Amino acid sequence: MPKDFTYCGYSMEQLSRMSMDEFIQILPSKARRSLRRGLSPAQRSLLEKLRKIRKTGDETTSEVKTHCRDMVVLPEMVGLTVGVHDGKEFQSVEIVPEMLGHVLGEFAITCRRVTHGNPGIGASRSSMYVPLK
Repeated sequence: MPKDFTYCGYSMEQLSRMSMDEFIQILPSKARRSLRRGLSPAQRSLLEKLRKIRKTGDETTSEVKTHCRDMVVLPEMVGLTVGVHDGKEFQSVEIVPEMLGHVLGEFAITCRRVTHGNPGIGASRSSMYVPLK
């Protein structure tokens, strides 16, 4: 039987009923400072869109796309899907309770591992002496 999720001793149900000020008190210092300074217009817009989706009830079908990588994950965002921009495309991120207190940018990696093709005709001079198949 899986153990129920708790964050700083609070269950997910208790966290969702908390006010924003109460939740901010139990966050790590970086997230706490970020939220105390207030939400940027982009963060506010993202939160309003997510609340609208939660209110309409089509949480599984709709995905909100955002460039706002510095948004702290809040309890009201859990269960939704957010498209976070990684510099090239939108990475689909399913928000789970374990993400609370982290920022969205942590879940859409910006750097990918470079995989080059095989050397052949038209390749660089350094690969000139590699035998072709």
